[in-house]
Amino acid sequence: MEHNIPKEKVPLKFIIEGKEYETCEQYMTGAELKQLAGIPLETELFLSVSKPYNDELIGNDTRVNLARPETEYFFVKKKLLFTINGVQYTWYKQFIRGIQIRELAKISPNDDLFLDLPDGWKDDFIEDDEIVDLARPGVEHFVSRPKIKGVEIIVNQSIKKYDKPKIAFEEVVRLANGSYDPNRGYTVKYSDGPKENPNGLMSKGTEVFVKHNMNFNVRSNHQS
Repeated sequence: MEHNIPKEKVPLKFIIEGKEYETCEQYMTGAELKQLAGIPLETELFLSVSKPYNDELIGNDTRVNLARPETEYFFVKKKLLFTINGVQYTWYKQFIRGIQIRELAKISPNDDLFLDLPDGWKDDFIEDDEIVDLARPGVEHFVSRPKIKGVEIIVNQSIKKYDKPKIAFEEVVRLANGSYDPNRGYTVKYSDGPKENPNGLMSKGTEVFVKHNMNFNVRSNHQS
C-alpha cells in the first residue's frame, strides 16, 4: 500500500526595499513583512503592481498571498537617507535621536558624534538625547571622532578646552581676558548651551552647564 508522503514546501521568495527574503508560509501580513525588514509599523508599505495599475497599499492587517507566479516587490515611498562615517542608512521617520544614530552604526562610547557641515562651518556636536530633523534639504552626513578630554567651548571666538560640567561667571571672564578684575564690570552672554541653559546672560557669582561648542561673548567696562 502506497503512502502519500507530503511534498516539501519550496520557499517562496519576495523582495522588500531591494533585499530578497524567503518563507515557507503562503500568507504574511503587512505587519509581519515590516517586522521582517525592520520597518516601523506606522510606515506605509506598498506592493509594486505592474502597469497600468497603481501600487497597492498594504495595511498592517492585510494578508498577502506570496505564492502567486510573479515575485512580490514591496517598497516604502517615504524614506530618508543619510550617512554615518560614509556608510548610507535608511530611516523611515522624519526625526532621529543621537543615541539611535550611535546604535545604528555601533559607534563606540569613547567617540563623539557630529553632523558634518559644509566647509567653512564648524561641525555640529550631537548629544545622545538630541533630535535631528532628517527631512531638511540634502542628505545629512554624520561622523564620529575620538572624544577629547572635557569639551571645547568658544569664548570671544577663540576655542578653549574645558573639563568641568559647569563654568562660573568669573572663569568665563578669565578665559576671555586672561584674568578677572573684581573692580571692572563685565557682560557675559552665552548661546548654543545644553538643555539646562541653552542661552542667556551670566552675572557675578553664577555658573552654567557647558557643552561642546557652546559660545560665550564677554565684554568689559570700568565701573563708575
